[in-house]
Amino acid sequence: MQQAAIDTLFMTVVAMIFVIIFGFLLGLLLYSLSRNKSPFAKICYSILSVVSNIFRSIPYIVLIILLMDFSRKLVGTGIGAKAAIPSLIVSAAPFYARLVEIAFREVDSGVLEAADAMGASRIQKIFKVLIPESTPALLSGVTLTTITMIGFTAMAGIIGGGGLGGLAYQEGFSRNNNTVTLVATVLILVIVFIIQFVGDQLVKRSDKR
Repeated sequence: MQQAAIDTLFMTVVAMIFVIIFGFLLGLLLYSLSRNKSPFAKICYSILSVVSNIFRSIPYIVLIILLMDFSRKLVGTGIGAKAAIPSLIVSAAPFYARLVEIAFREVDSGVLEAADAMGASRIQKIFKVLIPESTPALLSGVTLTTITMIGFTAMAGIIGGGGLGGLAYQEGFSRNNNTVTLVATVLILVIVFIIQFVGDQLVKRSDKR
């Protein structure tokens, strides 16, 4: 049980590090392209938007099967917590990217116009305006994505990903041991509640309103 909980946390933490990095960059790119009026930017935005929507729409249990060979080549194994990480990243990064894009879109246009009037560069606007102004929404997005990730890790356990989901299925459901299934479920809920509480506190602290 302890090892299963560790595997779940391992998959979640490692995958979320990459999801935050890739998702933020993709979300920033989507936001930048959406504000660019050139035909080329519109085409690029449409392509990225479609690709992002495709990966967000594929059910995770299907995606992990599709990426099984890729995961095996990338991490050297097709089972266990490590094998589930690539599919977790591919599934969650586009989801978080959309949340990042939405967070940036909600920044007051007046603040951006003021930054332009002061001669701020694109990098300065990103780090001194966009990110500070959208921090609560970004943190809220991280919280939501992390909780979604916990659900993905549980599904990964069904096909050999390990973690609490694997324990609940292999030791609980398959062996008709309802106690194991119940305990694993409670532990997953506890992890989700802790993440939600911490996330809510961070959002409150970062909200300047």
